[in-house]
Amino acid sequence: MKYFSSLFILAILMVACQPPVDNSAQEAFAKNSATVLKYLEDFQNESIDYDAIFAADCVFRGTSFGVPDSTSLDQVKETNANRFPNFDYKLLTDPVLLPGVKVETKEMDGSVRYYGDWEVTRLATDSTEARTGVIKSYSSYDFDADGKIVYSQFYGDVGGLVDYLFDDDDEDDEEGDDD
Repeated sequence: MKYFSSLFILAILMVACQPPVDNSAQEAFAKNSATVLKYLEDFQNESIDYDAIFAADCVFRGTSFGVPDSTSLDQVKETNANRFPNFDYKLLTDPVLLPGVKVETKEMDGSVRYYGDWEVTRLATDSTEARTGVIKSYSSYDFDADGKIVYSQFYGDVGGLVDYLFDDDDEDDEEGDDD
């Protein structure tokens, strides 16, 4: 009986001496994922609550050919103000959100990675018809302690999409050319 009592006490000591599990990265990921989902919904509705989602000093990394390395939040606001009246955006897929990791340790850090497909429509004007294309996208978002986005980057074939949306497809002009 002494043997079992000693074994039981030893087991209790081993369990009691375990460090507490740190779930802070998972909790931050869950909270920050909600922010990303709000941003995606706001973007789709073309009415973004910038103050609730982004830190004032947020940096947007330029990933397309020929664009600046970084853009400020004010520049993004201006771009969106010019873009939203001319385009419609529709998320075609359920957002796939994955946890980001620290480069050095490969441990979760609360950042969020996002994958999704967007339908983008260039709206009709007096002289052009509406045109729609689909872009597959990947984005990553880093957050501050307040849960606001401080760094954002987007990857997708934006150049190809823009070329497609603005291609006049004016075959009549080409047919009349005698080369």
